[in-house]
Amino acid sequence: MDTRIPRIRRKLAAVPFHPHRSHSFGEERHRFRLGPTVPASRLTDFEDIHAVVLPDAYRQFLLHMGGSGAAPFYGLSDPTGRERPPLYTMDPPGTARGFGGVAPGEARRDLFLHIIEMGCTDMALIAVTGPLTGRIVIGNADGFWVPNVSSARDFLGWYERWLDHMTAGKDNRALELTSPALRAHPGRNRLAPIL
Repeated sequence: MDTRIPRIRRKLAAVPFHPHRSHSFGEERHRFRLGPTVPASRLTDFEDIHAVVLPDAYRQFLLHMGGSGAAPFYGLSDPTGRERPPLYTMDPPGTARGFGGVAPGEARRDLFLHIIEMGCTDMALIAVTGPLTGRIVIGNADGFWVPNVSSARDFLGWYERWLDHMTAGKDNRALELTSPALRAHPGRNRLAPIL
């Protein structure tokens, strides 16, 4: 087990009770609770069906923390669940830079697994093949905005950053966190009306 898992588990347990934490978009859905862990046999079956290897940090989270629930936005989706999150490939350079679904066994470029529901056509994905393997990419299926690759080196680093920023009461657009100060004064981020 990755040595970061116990620390992340403690942080996740404490964050809902932190008095000055940020609000995390979608937290009402998952309430900072994780679903059951995913057995190694189900993960191996998933990898065999899709001919991919899940990045180790993400796999460790699924095995030892939980397969769904608490995460930025509307929460994690279990990749082995009934409605398996599909694999995607990024549109080639020179196009809108959206993401297109890929069927198992289909010829493909770099692959990304849809792991977190963000709403509408926005997606949080983890790269499972190619040079970005293990990194989180936030994008839009239709290419309405350019994909954002997280600077965190792996899933556990990205997840812990979410918890740390929330506990520190930070605003973080990439993780959809709203600080207590901004929640108390929602008009503060608007420009003054032109008279």
